[in-house]
Amino acid sequence: MQHEQYFARTPASRGAERTIELALRGRTATCTTLPGVFSVRGVDKGTAVLLDAVPDPAPDSTCLDLGCGWGPIAMVLASREPSATVWATDVNERACSLASSNARRNGLANVHVVGPDAVPPELRFDMIASNPPARIGRAAMLRMLLDATARLADHGAAWLVVSRHLGADSLAADLAAEGRTVERAGSKRGFRILRVSLTPGAGRGTP
Repeated sequence: MQHEQYFARTPASRGAERTIELALRGRTATCTTLPGVFSVRGVDKGTAVLLDAVPDPAPDSTCLDLGCGWGPIAMVLASREPSATVWATDVNERACSLASSNARRNGLANVHVVGPDAVPPELRFDMIASNPPARIGRAAMLRMLLDATARLADHGAAWLVVSRHLGADSLAADLAAEGRTVERAGSKRGFRILRVSLTPGAGRGTP
């Protein structure tokens, strides 16, 4: 099943490429997906809810798409603000390859796709946007989000979409207990939108 593979580093599943369309600012992008990556048939419901809620990146800002899959969040953010630099990461090597080729094919030179350990350590993010992989388990997802939000810039925020049935409210409580300020920014179609920022005095990632 797909959810057993999309967070694998090197998925074993094989199958034909799919060509799908993605709505960008002012145009439609043509993208490719493959089995073994998240949401292989197109933009999933949670990501669509997130993209409707997340604000546009600020000019010249630095953004992160955490768990990018084949790249829809990174590509939409990059199209909304061409002067922003959008980093996209995923543990899934197939997903990274697809995200990189999809961004390149559609002329989004401000998208940079790398593995999680290859993000330059000195970067601080003005915005993080993520549909985090709840199926990796609560503890692993919490650690991933704490590590990422520790690298928020001053006044930066992470925008997360999490299914209510997959523990959105308990995740919000866990993040708050670890020194994050968490606001429920919206709720739609069974999903919560969480806006997460660093509580003053909370620890940051080490460059």
